[in-house]
Amino acid sequence: MKTIGLLGGMSWESTVPYYQTINRVVGNRLGGLHSAKILLASIDFHDIERLQHDGRWPDAGEILVDAARKLEGAGAAFLVVCTNTMHKVAPQIEAAVDLPLLHIADATAEAIAEAGLQRVGLLGTRFTMEEDFYRGRLEAAGLAVTVPAESDRGIVHQVIYDELCHGKILEPSRAQFRRIVSGLVQQGCEGVILGCTEIGLLLAEDDASVPLFDTAAIHAERAALLSLEATD
Repeated sequence: MKTIGLLGGMSWESTVPYYQTINRVVGNRLGGLHSAKILLASIDFHDIERLQHDGRWPDAGEILVDAARKLEGAGAAFLVVCTNTMHKVAPQIEAAVDLPLLHIADATAEAIAEAGLQRVGLLGTRFTMEEDFYRGRLEAAGLAVTVPAESDRGIVHQVIYDELCHGKILEPSRAQFRRIVSGLVQQGCEGVILGCTEIGLLLAEDDASVPLFDTAAIHAERAALLSLEATD
């Protein structure tokens, strides 16, 4: 079994499901009392969030680079960044270490392809919904990606940072997200990507008429399976 290097804490609320999912998959695959080999570097999200909204992405990337180097030195076989938005600095991390990085957008695109879908909606932070580092990667994989209207993007962004990252699961926000998802379906989306690792804490499959792709769950399951693949 390969050791997984998790870059978590962004926010810690969604890092917990990563740990649970990875261990559950490994346990189901291997049986008995097996659990995953995991190294976790948990980042102080307060610092990252400030750098994000100040546009200081290289500085935020250096925090993750430092943590990635520590995971590499501790024996991780590959890296998993437990957040969608911070994949904006994935190239910076990859350039700084010799470990492969399991990209969350690639894992999500594979899951959507396996489901036989092509046109999907995308929910996430404004950075994820509006910038090319994430949408472009999905589109390069052959997906047609639709995001909500500007006002709804603002609602999604605000709920993520002001509520979900604090562990607040509020019914009015769930109703807003259901409305936004319904609007994406009306625009022809065959499925919707929960493109922030906290959104799966708020929405479940029965909240939509189309499949919801929980990126945290998809990413964590793929990490578990990769850890069990034979080494060349």
